[in-house]
Amino acid sequence: ISYTCGHCKTPIASDKGYQTDCRFGIITICHKCNMPTYINGNQQFPGIPFGKDISDAVDEDTKSLYDEARHATSVNAHTLAVLACRKLLMHIAVSQGAGEGLPFAKYVNYLDDKHFTPPNSKDWVDHIRKKGNEANHEIVVMGKSDAEELLEFIHMILTFIYEYPARMKGRLGDSS
Repeated sequence: ISYTCGHCKTPIASDKGYQTDCRFGIITICHKCNMPTYINGNQQFPGIPFGKDISDAVDEDTKSLYDEARHATSVNAHTLAVLACRKLLMHIAVSQGAGEGLPFAKYVNYLDDKHFTPPNSKDWVDHIRKKGNEANHEIVVMGKSDAEELLEFIHMILTFIYEYPARMKGRLGDSS
């Protein structure tokens, strides 16, 4: 069976696996990383985490939480991914100098007031806050599109705040 391994992200056509009855799906073994993947119809576990990897320029806790949000999408835990995106705003603000223990709205305002978010992105940051609040405080389940939308914007914020400055710092350091 052909699929992309959710562990190592390698497109493969596995010739190893286990099948008892088609109703229950199959377990395949990746020939690159030797990890198992469960496939039942068009569902795959673990699936491919949504979104792009982020560089090591991002601090370890923030990077870990971003990866956690991405991996939540690989097992269809979209509400958890949305909640993690909301929490990422707080981590980003604190890593950029906001105090700890503030009300959540203060973190969102801090990012905007200190120009850590790109121009015209205040509505997007507020959208992450609102979706996260909805997932956290209301009886609602977030869908795939909600999680993917927020992860795309969080990736852009991480790139803007961490990756581009680190790349330029490296470039300026290389030319001196």
